[in-house]
Amino acid sequence: NVKKKLESLKSGLPEGVEIVPTYDRSGLIVKAVDNLKEKLIEEGIAVSIICILFLLHLRSAFVAIVVIPLSVLIAFIIMNQQGLNANIMSLGGIAIAIGALIDGAIVMIENAHQHLAKDKGKKNHWQIIYEAASEVGPALFFSLLIMTTAFLPVFTLQAQEGRLFSPLAFTWTYSLFAAALLAITLVPVLMGYFIRGRILPEKYNPFSLLFTWIFKPIIWLALRMKLVVIIVAIGLTVATVIPLQRLGSEFMPPLNEGDLLYMPTTLPGISITKAKQLVQQTDKIIKTFPEVHHVFGKIGRAETATDSAPLSMLETTITLKPESEWREGMTPKKLIQEMDAALKIPGVTNAWTMPIKTRIDMLSTGIKTPVGIKIAGNDLKILEKLGREVESIIKTVPGTLSVFSERVVGGNYFDFEINRDEAARYGLTVGDIQDVIQTAIGGMNVSTVIQGLERYPINVRYSRGLRDDLNKLQRVLIPTPRGEQIPMAQVAKIVIKKGPPVIKTENARLNAWVYIDLKDIDVGTYVENARTIIEEQLTLPAGYTLAWSGQYEYMQRAKERLKVVVPLTLLIIFVLLYMNFQRMPETIIVMLSLPLALIGGIWFLYYLKYELSVAVAVGFIALAGVAAEIGVLVLVYSNLTFERRLAQGEIQNGGDVLKAVLDGTSSRIRPIMMTVISTIGGLIPIMIGTGTGSEVMKRIAAPMVGGMVSATLLNLIVLPALYAMVLQYRFHFQKPKYQVNKIPSENSKEIKELTRTT
Repeated sequence: NVKKKLESLKSGLPEGVEIVPTYDRSGLIVKAVDNLKEKLIEEGIAVSIICILFLLHLRSAFVAIVVIPLSVLIAFIIMNQQGLNANIMSLGGIAIAIGALIDGAIVMIENAHQHLAKDKGKKNHWQIIYEAASEVGPALFFSLLIMTTAFLPVFTLQAQEGRLFSPLAFTWTYSLFAAALLAITLVPVLMGYFIRGRILPEKYNPFSLLFTWIFKPIIWLALRMKLVVIIVAIGLTVATVIPLQRLGSEFMPPLNEGDLLYMPTTLPGISITKAKQLVQQTDKIIKTFPEVHHVFGKIGRAETATDSAPLSMLETTITLKPESEWREGMTPKKLIQEMDAALKIPGVTNAWTMPIKTRIDMLSTGIKTPVGIKIAGNDLKILEKLGREVESIIKTVPGTLSVFSERVVGGNYFDFEINRDEAARYGLTVGDIQDVIQTAIGGMNVSTVIQGLERYPINVRYSRGLRDDLNKLQRVLIPTPRGEQIPMAQVAKIVIKKGPPVIKTENARLNAWVYIDLKDIDVGTYVENARTIIEEQLTLPAGYTLAWSGQYEYMQRAKERLKVVVPLTLLIIFVLLYMNFQRMPETIIVMLSLPLALIGGIWFLYYLKYELSVAVAVGFIALAGVAAEIGVLVLVYSNLTFERRLAQGEIQNGGDVLKAVLDGTSSRIRPIMMTVISTIGGLIPIMIGTGTGSEVMKRIAAPMVGGMVSATLLNLIVLPALYAMVLQYRFHFQKPKYQVNKIPSENSKEIKELTRTT
């Protein structure tokens, strides 16, 4: 719309005047959205191939694959009704959910394959489909519901982080909830129509044979050494503290916008002429770099209260060429280092950032650098003194690229000290003299020029030549009541005094700000180190406070919010699991799968050298739901086998219990591995992507990929061992008696009605 409006204005411009865009952020937005659209297509293809390879039945794979576009379509429809735009985050929610969308359909289809292979055409086809769907349907719906519920903490994020991630949470929730509904409604119907003809038995499926060959002996060994397995699992969980302590922290990973923003700060009192020369000088130096397309520097500010930038804060937007045209081996980080070295100007403190990020940061906290310090108190001179002390201390902190404390009393002012006695001798009042000062020097609007609908004020004041230095101001003439004119020096003393160029207040207290730019260090680690050093070397007077701001402020706000909401969400997941299993031990066992997932997620972050951030936290939140789903599947399959054999009288001792758990888990490895591999396969295109916006999406996907690997491996080993202990306890000590109202046939082995009495 803006571009169209600019085009429409061109026809009305005077001759020789043209509109030249100096910065256009729409290019970044289009590239990011297009990149994510490509990833969505790649993910869909990857997940489809996984389905076909595992099922080896094209029509069955179609039933699973069709859930993806339908779920995404439903999510888009709801987005449209909600007024949610397609952007990096809203599409990102669908991108990280693609692999999980077909989990329910995969398990349904695989279970139908099992039932059809056992029945061999003896029963009605639709009856078999119904029984297969009924067997796993409730557990699947609850597991997908848990995955949806796990994202509740994201909805509670506030301010900048809330606006950033709420679109992702909405689309994740919409698409997964749609997939859950389709899994128990449309998928069973499609299975009845499409899953027909010859279906390859699982024992001939190469993938099933491979995974069974790998995991069955491991599961059997784990069942024989249950206590050892549990101790090892606890040890692995505790060992995760090692990489966790070495991970840094940041609010958000830096999004490579493709452009740079150079924001140098000079000492207060710089003239407009000198500032203009400085901008021209720095622009010429920056333009010499071959990676730069064009630069646009500016000084001053708009005449509005929302733009409080002083003249000492310069700003240059650097539009870069595509990275394919850069020098070999050049990176954004190296480019900034080279530019910073070339722009070492005395009295100027450099700050390097990106245009969009800076606008967001300055609107949120006013701090233009990654980290800032706000010193609050009552006296501007003391605030400046404290700011200078903090500046000198911060320079010694490792990781400091640049630091600048605002000179809150660094402005120069003409102070007119009126001599009341002398003024009275000439019959002048203080107001008479101040009127001259205001009119002759400051200017006064005396009338308005009207040209059609346009209004222009007429401002009267002395020319610049009569008011540009102290001596000339002293000769400004003041009319007296007797018709005489006397120079200003007769009735007033003019002196130059220091004062605040800008007065900043926050929470009704005067503020002095310190800007800190970082180098090769994360925000969290830097602030902790700097805070310790400042506390040791700086003593604040009574009534003065020091607060860390910038990205650290957002990070702490999000962390404090998640500390409260995440435990509440885990409680909700616990309740949902209990509603599904109706038993406390099973519920606790599935909840124990969550720390097992954290092991892989944290180690993978450490391997990739990613910092902890809100994006990573969102990834772990998504992982919690997926890990719970794996735990539910492992227990459901083990429980189905145990209950069936118990009803048939095949469970006579503890060894039979172990055999039932082993067969229940190992015989259904294929659906478990399909759900895991499809979820990971859907995330791989994100992990290997390098396009615009990939920095954020990788941080969300990384804990999910690493956590899914550890959750799968450990859940297939630890959970059967724990569940076997629970079943053995029940069998030996509770001694339940089972009454089967209808004994299953030898061929079908279906349990029609099962009642437990104690």
